[in-house]
Amino acid sequence: MRLKFSVGWFVFAIILGAFIGSALGEAIGVILPGGVVQDFFLRSANFGMSPATLNLALFTLTFGFTFKLNVIGVIGIFLATYIFRWYT
Repeated sequence: MRLKFSVGWFVFAIILGAFIGSALGEAIGVILPGGVVQDFFLRSANFGMSPATLNLALFTLTFGFTFKLNVIGVIGIFLATYIFRWYT
């Protein structure tokens, strides 16, 4: 029996795959000795929005996020989408 998942589950699977893959890539990069292979695993791209502050009279809000994605994180995204497609 095939299960029906929504777009929210798909986005969750992609974010989870990126998170687990990036964490795994960072761990592998720390374990490996210095050199080209370590640089390959530790190379990453940063996406996001720099912090923006909204200062009101009673309180201050700060909004912002940064998403750091490495090579293994991209592989994690592809793996998560493959697994998600397999279950739907």
